[in-house]
Amino acid sequence: MNLIGYGLAKFDIGFAREFGCNTKSAFYGYVVKLGLAKSVKAVSNRQDSFDPYFDNGRRGWYQRNQRKHIKLFIDSLFGSEDVRGFADITKQLIEVACPGVHLTENRLSPAVKSKFKQMQETGMAAELYFINNYRQIPLFADAMLEDARLWGDGYDFQLANQDEYFLAEIKGVRGKSGSIRLTQNEYDRAREYKDGYCLVVVSNLDAVPKLVCVRNPVEAIRLTLCEASVLQKNYVSEVSCW
Repeated sequence: MNLIGYGLAKFDIGFAREFGCNTKSAFYGYVVKLGLAKSVKAVSNRQDSFDPYFDNGRRGWYQRNQRKHIKLFIDSLFGSEDVRGFADITKQLIEVACPGVHLTENRLSPAVKSKFKQMQETGMAAELYFINNYRQIPLFADAMLEDARLWGDGYDFQLANQDEYFLAEIKGVRGKSGSIRLTQNEYDRAREYKDGYCLVVVSNLDAVPKLVCVRNPVEAIRLTLCEASVLQKNYVSEVSCW
């Protein structure tokens, strides 16, 4: 539904026509028929929630700011697609959600499959929300953000606040409550940096996200060790001249 609302807000009637509908009201009814929404109003409301973020002449729910993090998330995955490409991706994902529905002869490319997996996970959505809203946390209000996710060193971001540095590890929870998991690497960094290490939980991702910052999480929250043996397989070539 978020993809549908985004597509309607960004591409207007052009998005509906990609599904063989000549009016948006016809498309709303089509979405309800597919079982993706309970009512036509629900589809219209989803478009309204994305309208403020596009220059489409409609104000939508301009007084609300509930979908910005989702809009940015979809932008990061599919923002470069034109109306046909975005509609095709939406059709293929509808086929995944609605077994037996066939909207296109195309199949999900490996890249789109990977992006779809990211949509189901909370990690990337939480990180994007943090990047765009970290100044809401008083401790980081004047801090400069440095992305450390590719370093794989037990934290996602470094925040520099004058002469003080903080490491932030971001975790996402779809609802208002849920558990989080620290890897051994993250746990070790939290023990090493103590008050300089912050666990930031972005909860309620599916509705109105909330940021909670926990300094020195190893001491501040109860963590239980869960051990699991993982067999890792590697495939090694013979020695060759490359």
